[in-house]
Amino acid sequence: MQIAKGFAPTDRPVIAALYWEAFGHKLGRALGPPDRALRFIETVLSPDHAVCAWDDDGRLLGVAGFKTHEGALVGGGFAEMARVYGRAGALWRILLLALLSRDTENVRFLMDGLFVAPQARGRGVGTRLLDAIAAEARARGYQEVRLDVVDGNARARALYERLGYRAVARHSTGLLRYVFRFRAATTMVLRVG
Repeated sequence: MQIAKGFAPTDRPVIAALYWEAFGHKLGRALGPPDRALRFIETVLSPDHAVCAWDDDGRLLGVAGFKTHEGALVGGGFAEMARVYGRAGALWRILLLALLSRDTENVRFLMDGLFVAPQARGRGVGTRLLDAIAAEARARGYQEVRLDVVDGNARARALYERLGYRAVARHSTGLLRYVFRFRAATTMVLRVG
C-alpha cells in the first residue's frame, strides 16, 4: 500500500463515487439527486487537501480529506454549485450545507472526511490514512488533529479511539436530523505534537 498526498485529474470520478458512497446518506437531501451530486463533487475536489491510499497496481483504496483556510477536499462555492444545480438550487443548498460546516481553527488541524473502498475495508487503510493525516498536521506545526464522527458510525469511532483520539464535545443536530439523517456528532481530538 502506498500513501501519497493529492491525486490526478483522472482520479476525480472514482474519488467522487467513493465520497458519495460514504457520505451520500448524510448529504443526499442537500446535494442530491445522485447524478448531480457526483458531478458537483467531481468538479470541486481539491487534490491539495487529500491524502490517498493506493494498492500496488495503482487502484485507489481510500482518501482522507482535510480542511484549511485555503480550502477543503470537497470545497466549491456558489458559482460551482450554480453550474450544476442552477442559481436557485445552489442558493438553498449553500445555506443548508452551511449548517454542517466545520470551522477551521488555528489550534487544531481539521481532518474533514475519511472513506475507504468497500473491497479495502478491514485491511488497515483507514489506520494508514489517519497516520498520514497526523504526519501532515505535525509537518504544518499543529499539536492536535480534530475530527467529527456522527452517531451511529460505531466502526469509525472505534478506529479513532483505538488510535488515541478522545471525545471532547458532542453536538446535536436538533431538527436538522431529519435532513442530514443523524442526531449528533462527536468532536474527537488526537495529540500529535
